[in-house]
Amino acid sequence: MSRFLSYSYEGVHHYGVVTQDGAGIVELDKRLSGAPELGSLLAQGRTVEAQAFAGEPPDRALDRVTFERLIPWPSKIFCIGVNYGGRSAEYADTSDAAYPSVFVRFPDSFVGHDQPLLRPPESPQLDYEGEIVAVIGTEGRRIPLDQARNHLAGLSLANEGTIRDWVRHAKFNVTQGKNWERSGAIGPWMVTMDEFDSLQNLELTTHVNGELRQSDTPATMKYSIDYQIHYLSSFTTLRPGDLILTGTPTGAGARFDPPIWLNPGDVIDVHVPEIGTLRNIVADEFPAGSHHQAPSPQ
Repeated sequence: MSRFLSYSYEGVHHYGVVTQDGAGIVELDKRLSGAPELGSLLAQGRTVEAQAFAGEPPDRALDRVTFERLIPWPSKIFCIGVNYGGRSAEYADTSDAAYPSVFVRFPDSFVGHDQPLLRPPESPQLDYEGEIVAVIGTEGRRIPLDQARNHLAGLSLANEGTIRDWVRHAKFNVTQGKNWERSGAIGPWMVTMDEFDSLQNLELTTHVNGELRQSDTPATMKYSIDYQIHYLSSFTTLRPGDLILTGTPTGAGARFDPPIWLNPGDVIDVHVPEIGTLRNIVADEFPAGSHHQAPSPQ
């Protein structure tokens, strides 16, 4: 098992591998010529070469760096909606679609581990969604279902933060509410696939201020992670560094009565034992008293 991450130190971006004792980082951008960031390492198929550095003395202590987005600028970020057991029951439209619900997000709608999630002045309805992230490691198009796992470099975690009222501004789209800058998070690192015998029994939990809100395993997914890779690669080429946010369990704040939105100071922990914990705190995008006006309907 290796853990790869992107980070900055004294304002300079780096990427590296976590040391075997889990306390430090071996800087890879200065050791691997021609691979300046984690996305290029994956594109060049050099993860095995990079894993060998995990036994070296660390260049940085893990607690001295700023965690950045896992892949700084992936070419594609796919998100799978309404996928875990019981999710369809949370919606008024309970139609049983024959194919996955898919939407996309922009890279700068995410931050790294331990970075603040920003609540915008346009809406108080910031919500959390804990997810497992599949990181593509090998390019493929029309990938057979039984070969899907071979195209993964590893797994990470996400909080797929959503501005709920903005996903309902119009019919048939969720783009606006899913792409507010710095509203979600991905990290803290990618764990390579040799850590995972099976994906079905990974225990995904989300806590808000220490309170358990979400808990499930991929065994209840309608569309497995393997199927998601197979399906998405039907219409587009999946390339190294592309990310798939594979769905969230029941228990998001919007589903409480009344809804429980995130407030400044709230702490969200997304956890899978084999991967680790993605932690973020909520902050207002602008100081109290700032004046910002949402677009008016035409």
